Amino acid sequence: MKLKSLALTAALACSAAYAQNVDIRDAWIRTSVPGQKATGAFMKITAKDGTKLVGAASPAAGVAEVHEMKMEGDVMKMRAVSGGLDIAAGKTVELKPGGYHVMLMDLKAALVKDSTVPLTLTFKDARGVESKVELKVQVATTAPAAAGAKAGDMPAMDHSKHKP
Repeated sequence: MKLKSLALTAALACSAAYAQNVDIRDAWIRTSVPGQKATGAFMKITAKDGTKLVGAASPAAGVAEVHEMKMEGDVMKMRAVSGGLDIAAGKTVELKPGGYHVMLMDLKAALVKDSTVPLTLTFKDARGVESKVELKVQVATTAPAAAGAKAGDMPAMDHSKHKP
């Protein structure tokens, strides 16, 4: 029994240490209005060691997924990222409107400006070890000023017809 306890303690310690290898900055979630069923979460993610963002969860939404928006010809397409979003060692990946983002669907209530939303991100390293990062993310109409964005810089995203 002692050996099992020691192994569990070691596994938890590795997971906690691993989570410290991921730096998340300038996180924000776009506001929503009553009846709106989806919105996006955006941030900058840097990892000391290569990793993948493989999942997300929030009590504010029934479904949370890592998504990508990109132009295909003249059409903007959005889809869930299959297999996770690569975060190369030492590189920053920006989740932003019109690109990669965390899609929050089946919203439980409107997300109002200046409120905060709990968001859990799940990462998987090259060995397949998962770790979670818990965030409290500010709700805003545009990226925080600290991120260097100005009002009007971010394109609007209409997710009202998106099905979870």
